[in-house]
Amino acid sequence: MAPPPLLLLLLLATTCHGYQYDPSRGPLVTAVIVFGDSIVDPGNNNGLATLIKANHPPYGKDFINHEATGRYSNGLIPTDLIAQGLGVKQLLPAYLGVDLSPEDLATGVSFASGATGFDPLTPVVVSVISLEQQLAYYDEYRGRLAAAAGEEEAARIIGGALFVVCAGTDDVANTYFTTPFRSGEYDIPSYVELLVSGAEAFLRNVSARGAAKIGFVGMPPVGCVPSQRTLGGGLRRECEPRRNQAAQLYNARIQDMIGGLNADPGFPTLVVFLDIYRVLDDLMEHGDRYGFTETTKGCCGTGTIEVTGLCDARFVSVCDDVTRHVFFDSYHPTERAYRIIVNDIFDNYIQVLT
Repeated sequence: MAPPPLLLLLLLATTCHGYQYDPSRGPLVTAVIVFGDSIVDPGNNNGLATLIKANHPPYGKDFINHEATGRYSNGLIPTDLIAQGLGVKQLLPAYLGVDLSPEDLATGVSFASGATGFDPLTPVVVSVISLEQQLAYYDEYRGRLAAAAGEEEAARIIGGALFVVCAGTDDVANTYFTTPFRSGEYDIPSYVELLVSGAEAFLRNVSARGAAKIGFVGMPPVGCVPSQRTLGGGLRRECEPRRNQAAQLYNARIQDMIGGLNADPGFPTLVVFLDIYRVLDDLMEHGDRYGFTETTKGCCGTGTIEVTGLCDARFVSVCDDVTRHVFFDSYHPTERAYRIIVNDIFDNYIQVLT
């Protein structure tokens, strides 16, 4: 099937429920700059010596030219949709492994790495890029931007950019509940405090690098993600409550922390918490309202455990109609689900961030 014409892509991108982008206004931000995990990784893991990759079919089956770029979905991911909805550009590229033009640099990139987290141990376990290293790449990027556009223009771009931070889910799903490395040392509340402390330090580091506005993505209902149902939900694959309790506690504590930062007169950045728990929970609980018929399994293989290397078109098939599935693999939503999530972000938060 041929890729959608550009006009259709623009129409889909710029109509977001109650929010509608007016192209005559020009871009609403100068750039979109992203840190985080696989939800917002467009391919930075492709060149790493790690198993956590999505640069092979069936990933990208509905992307332009059916290309598996490293995006963990069948098509676009949230940061592409955010960049489109803000009128910045059609695709937000990875920083690594891409021949970035001066225009690419000027309108933003993603430093995100699938399976990383706020726990320093999380990226080490699976050999991916830590958030600390993502900041180092940002510093390099900032230098390249200044070299291409001049220092004054680079400062203008950074000051007018929307920064997005999306991490934490892999810490809970993988490092705490799937591996034995943390659960013996921390109970859930103390582990959440470790993550919140890491998140606060990271936000302070991003703020110190010139960010005026940061959208901080909360944690989804981790226990209802297909792979976590399989691993912790028993024979009936029900939502696993302890994982969801951890996510809810994390979201509450993160919002407290963000409130403290925003109230601090010495902290110059506005941080906005983006709640995705609510909308994703509604997609899984009431999928039929959105036209979904499968909310507990991914589209790839059996849909119960296949993700990254296990979701490989050489060994597994995919479902007949991706648009009926909330999840593409056992961990990551489909483009259609991502569109609904991003629509919710635009409806509820984007006016504050632009």
